[in-house]
Amino acid sequence: MNLFKNIFILFWRLWFYFIVFTTIIIALPILVIVISKESRYPAFYKIAHIWAKVILFMMGFSPKVFAEEEILPDKSYVFCPNHTSIIDIMLMLSISKNPFVFLGKKELANIPIFGYVYKRTCILVDRNNTKSKNSAFYEAKKRLNNGLSICIFPEGKVPDHESIVLDYFHNGAFRLAIEFQIPLVPLTFYDCKKRFPFTFFKGNPGELRVKIHRFLQTKDLTLKDRNSLKNNTYNIIYKELKTDQN
Repeated sequence: MNLFKNIFILFWRLWFYFIVFTTIIIALPILVIVISKESRYPAFYKIAHIWAKVILFMMGFSPKVFAEEEILPDKSYVFCPNHTSIIDIMLMLSISKNPFVFLGKKELANIPIFGYVYKRTCILVDRNNTKSKNSAFYEAKKRLNNGLSICIFPEGKVPDHESIVLDYFHNGAFRLAIEFQIPLVPLTFYDCKKRFPFTFFKGNPGELRVKIHRFLQTKDLTLKDRNSLKNNTYNIIYKELKTDQN
């Protein structure tokens, strides 16, 4: 029984990478045009939004969103979801109609084909390099000034150990939200770790639940309130994950 299950997961996993890279290659001529200018980013985002929905559907995933507050069109936010799987990216793209830019680790830019699109459309950061972090912060500010939103996985990476429910949060998302006085949106991704973990022979198709929590307002906050905002965000997501786990 385990043998057949492992064979299924193997082909299912390979199918994921096949459809991701195949769809990017097919769309590449159009992508090259829309990512050639920063002003065309909203057009790219529409393509990415549809692409993410297609990938999730073809993998047998079904997003289900619970929203405590509605994300309004043409407004800027700082989105803060927990990070547990590579499909977090597709899930986030699929549920938000508001164009946003990922702030992500620079290592992903080395992936063939995908990396080319990634480095032209995301803000890259090396969290171990102060100069890189500062550069990424100012690039994020520029995107917010252009009316876009920013999505940051505040953990910065997927936790190394499966036993970790939610890892330590970095400061970037909270600094941005306060400096721009825009809402910070905590999101809980419940099922990505179970459905498509980094452990290769684990996972299965199914429902991907998302909770969009009530927005945390930053009006009148200063950078002195950054840790308080960070801890509040952490506690909201952690409590949700622990309650669901229990």
